[in-house]
Amino acid sequence: MSDRSSIEWTQATWNPTTGCDRTSPGCDHCYALTLAKRLKAMGNPKYQNDGSSRTSGPGFGLTLHPEQMDLPRRWAQPRVVFVNSMSDLFHKDVPLGFIRDVFAVMADTPRHTYQVLTKRSKRLAQIADKLEWSPNVWMGVSVETDKYAFRVDHLREVEAAVRFISAEPLLGPVSSLNLSEIHWVIAGGESGKAARPMHPAWARQLRDACREAEVPFFFKQWGTWAPAPPEATLSVTVEGDLVRSDRLVGVPGAPAPVRRSSKAAAGRLLDGRTWDEMPARAGRSR
Repeated sequence: MSDRSSIEWTQATWNPTTGCDRTSPGCDHCYALTLAKRLKAMGNPKYQNDGSSRTSGPGFGLTLHPEQMDLPRRWAQPRVVFVNSMSDLFHKDVPLGFIRDVFAVMADTPRHTYQVLTKRSKRLAQIADKLEWSPNVWMGVSVETDKYAFRVDHLREVEAAVRFISAEPLLGPVSSLNLSEIHWVIAGGESGKAARPMHPAWARQLRDACREAEVPFFFKQWGTWAPAPPEATLSVTVEGDLVRSDRLVGVPGAPAPVRRSSKAAAGRLLDGRTWDEMPARAGRSR
């Protein structure tokens, strides 16, 4: 599998660990799990561990790959690198020593910018003071609904140069989000056959909160469900091709239809434009 990435907000991926298991609703239709199943079937040696958890899935047992540790050192040109696109570095089964080794590689390769993302924010906060936070490390947490906004409080305890939020898949409004000491927000809808719709108001609320707080905002995608014209027929349910978004749990404001689409067709425009804002490459400290 190539280390080059098609993810809109990064350039490359580096997976010193692979595999994970479910921790919150944002994991339900995990793209990495789907990809791991395919790679296992293809015989890829990194994805043969099915794990002991019933939620890990075929080829998605947590696995350490020390042989991958030096990969960034072989990249001569600077890259923006998403660390563990196929796992979670702060999973309980990743030893602290291994995490320290990953951070040591990041510190030793200052030409690269590293983006680390976790849903296990409690463990992150617990061990953050045992890690070397070099200026090229960006640390983020996933927040798919308001219920998981507490992860941002854990993130604020971390001495990372850039602290960011990934609200993807955005499954509900995140109205209580506090952007104090946060440097970047990514938002996007879910893609895939079983994707859950995203109300346009949820994305707009995050964008407007970012503008108010002067935090860069990146809108990654609508996903499988795109805004539909207001005059569209609204008689079918979410299992069909069109749904009234006021049928979604926690939807604020007036009803708005969303239509089943493809990720490519739905695109990335929010209110007529792309939002590709990024934090300064050098980052900021407290």
